[in-house]
Amino acid sequence: MVKKGLLERLAEGPVVGDGSYVFTLEKRGYVMAGQWTPEVVIEHPEAVKQLHREFLRAGADILQAYTFFASDDKLNLPGHAAGKITTCKELNERAIDIVREVAGDADVLISGGVTMTPSYKQGKGKEAVQAEYRKHVEVFMEKDVDFLLAEFINHVEEAEWAIEALKTTGKPVVCTLCIGPTGDMVDVPAGECAVRMARAGADVIGLNCQFDPNTGLKTMKLMKEALEKEGLSPFLMMQPLGYFCPEVENEHPGYAMLPECPFALEPRLLTRFDANRYARAAYELGVRYIGGCCGFEPHHIRAISEELSPERGGKLGEASSKHIPWGEALKTSTFLQNRMKANPEHWKSVKPGSGRPDHPALQPKLMGQ
Repeated sequence: MVKKGLLERLAEGPVVGDGSYVFTLEKRGYVMAGQWTPEVVIEHPEAVKQLHREFLRAGADILQAYTFFASDDKLNLPGHAAGKITTCKELNERAIDIVREVAGDADVLISGGVTMTPSYKQGKGKEAVQAEYRKHVEVFMEKDVDFLLAEFINHVEEAEWAIEALKTTGKPVVCTLCIGPTGDMVDVPAGECAVRMARAGADVIGLNCQFDPNTGLKTMKLMKEALEKEGLSPFLMMQPLGYFCPEVENEHPGYAMLPECPFALEPRLLTRFDANRYARAAYELGVRYIGGCCGFEPHHIRAISEELSPERGGKLGEASSKHIPWGEALKTSTFLQNRMKANPEHWKSVKPGSGRPDHPALQPKLMGQ
């Protein structure tokens, strides 16, 4: 079977991305918080395979190789253990082999990803930063991934440098910033960021992490309007947080400003129905690559897949064989209280409680304020 490429699929309709790797694997005991490096692909490859399998079963069309924060300059930062046991090259090789084994003959695309580099923050300049990116993607080219992804970048200048480096490979290039409506870390407006990424040559541009779906949709609207004004039309992508955090909408660091980040965010987690609503709103805005980042578990990705199934020719993941959307499965429950909830009207109107008396609905004070 000859698979359709990313750009061909996006031209036909929505594509479902995968979800959280870093946070999910940290919770499962395989990633060290703070460092967030991906040596789990060497130490416990089965853990990574299992998470890939879950996203694939949920209905993801894309599986990202788990190479987040795998650049050599990141692995070898002071206090980081990963650089003592592995290299960027080895991590990338193992990560691609793992995801390819899981993908098998499935009609799913594989991406190789790069992230912001310490070299940029250290002011080493364009040549040094692009050298890190070029080194990072060498294995991706050898392993012939389907496309390249530059994500979790909070300065548009670094995003431009990343796009330029990745474009030399000839692969489709996707780039996402972790910014909100106020723009990047040096206040370049969100719309200008979008225009600059498109002009740098990115085939797909968008947002990931740091902010929740509602904030992401507001930011994406600004980006889309600026692109249209300039006559630019890259495909649009969103992979936001799976946690609600409206307090930080106008804070550059995003959810890092929350006192409960990263270890006590569970009360803010999206429900599967929130994921349905996000997917529909993103699609109606014109976003065509729709997935999630930290907090987006497989059941959230299943909700996205199910919500957009009509626009995808009825396509669903295997996990949907064990699920009926909007609570209909509860019709067969032996409990009356559950059968009373077996309808979309209930789940579309319910407002989940946190179950935590005396806790604020929103944080009155953010970190650093």
